[in-house]
Amino acid sequence: MPSLSDVARNHTTLDQADLDRLQLLVSDWQMLADLSFADLVLWLPDTEGLGFWAGAQMRPTTGPTAYLDDIVGSFIPRGRRHLLDQAYDGGRICREGDPEWRDDVPVRVETIPVRRGSRVIAVIARNTNLLGVRTPSRLEIAYLQSATDLARMITDGVFPYGGERLLSTTPRVGDGCIRVDRHGMVTFASPNALSAYRRMGLVTDLVGSRLKDVTADLLHNGLKVDDVLASVVTGRAAKEIEIENPQATLFLRAIPLRADGAHTGALILLRDVTELRSRERELVTKEATIREIHHRVKNNLQTVAALLRMQARRITVPEGQAALAEAVRRVGSIAIVHETLSESFDEHVDFDDVADRVAAMVADVSTVATSVETRRSGSFGVLDSEVATPLAMVLTELMQNSVEHAFATRDGGEAHGTIDLIAERSVGRLHITVIDDGKGLPPNFDSELSGNLGLSIVRTLVIGELDGTLTFGPRHDTHPGTQVTLDIPVKD
Repeated sequence: MPSLSDVARNHTTLDQADLDRLQLLVSDWQMLADLSFADLVLWLPDTEGLGFWAGAQMRPTTGPTAYLDDIVGSFIPRGRRHLLDQAYDGGRICREGDPEWRDDVPVRVETIPVRRGSRVIAVIARNTNLLGVRTPSRLEIAYLQSATDLARMITDGVFPYGGERLLSTTPRVGDGCIRVDRHGMVTFASPNALSAYRRMGLVTDLVGSRLKDVTADLLHNGLKVDDVLASVVTGRAAKEIEIENPQATLFLRAIPLRADGAHTGALILLRDVTELRSRERELVTKEATIREIHHRVKNNLQTVAALLRMQARRITVPEGQAALAEAVRRVGSIAIVHETLSESFDEHVDFDDVADRVAAMVADVSTVATSVETRRSGSFGVLDSEVATPLAMVLTELMQNSVEHAFATRDGGEAHGTIDLIAERSVGRLHITVIDDGKGLPPNFDSELSGNLGLSIVRTLVIGELDGTLTFGPRHDTHPGTQVTLDIPVKD
């Protein structure tokens, strides 16, 4: 089905300002459809003046539809629907007493010209399915009167108001609807609106009261409300605002009503968002708790690392000192991940930062006789915490293994080396390559039989925990050195 922009661009001479106005209208015309209990179709004038193209369509949530099929993109020539012609040519609302019959369904049609400035740029056809019509209730009368007022404002070029930013919490007609007159007195309140105010603590009826005073009593024990809230509850400004007290939270939207340039009252739509805000507060609390847990785990790991370093200084056996130093590095790599998670708002990690910090840590703790430069290219992207922690340990072990073995010298002189870390992210996979320019692997090397604890840890984490693959081999270019390749599944 084509979009409004597609229809306008292909079949009309409407400019961008006209289209922006129509986009603003259709972004908010669900309210008009619900108040009218009717389907709305936006008809755009043909480039050559031969008829009208259906640019957008909206069905009501408050009544039966008059259109079972989508008609966006269809064309009606002039003369077939004379109400469209009259509304567009005369710039006034047109209606007929006799209904149209469509598939044995009587439909009352009304056409509303859409004006921008002094020009009519489109026509809204309001189609009411009359099969469900009965003696209207007080609610239905109030809805229809409000719909009539909005239709006149569209014809006058006043509605929709520009500058409003509709949110996901923006209330709809069925959530709760209040009508106030130009003095801010409530003339109608739907049952849902009354229930919402009752939840805030109201014990009287809304109709006949001044909404500003009622709201002030519920929020501040009778104190004056601020200017923004006052402009909403009196209907003087087209704004949205959230109000709350210990019992409930309401989201209010005011739509000022105007006739002949004068303020005549307002529609105030409201939605009870108490449960929604309660869940949001719970999530914020949980997120803060999780971040605090990661922070404390990081602190505890750093304490463990400090204790291991103290123990290493007390040991005189070189092998024992080396083993404790390796343990410190492994604990440190895990601490880096938890530190990153403690600064995040979810359980996902920007792993580029983790990889850079791990590489820097490995380079800093390399031996005095070995000068190592680490470089990263490509991006790891964002990873889940259950992937980030073992992967950080894997990279630590691989780069540390290069520092200890690839760049060793026979005469005890100073050795220089470079470790390249390359990351390539594709759909559902992460491909990682660790390359050094050291002396290369020994003859007949087998990572499964090497007996190296670090390589055993790497194999266990990559294959067992990350469900990935791991290969060792010489560099693929002409330079000496070792290349380790990892391929692991990741969530996009």
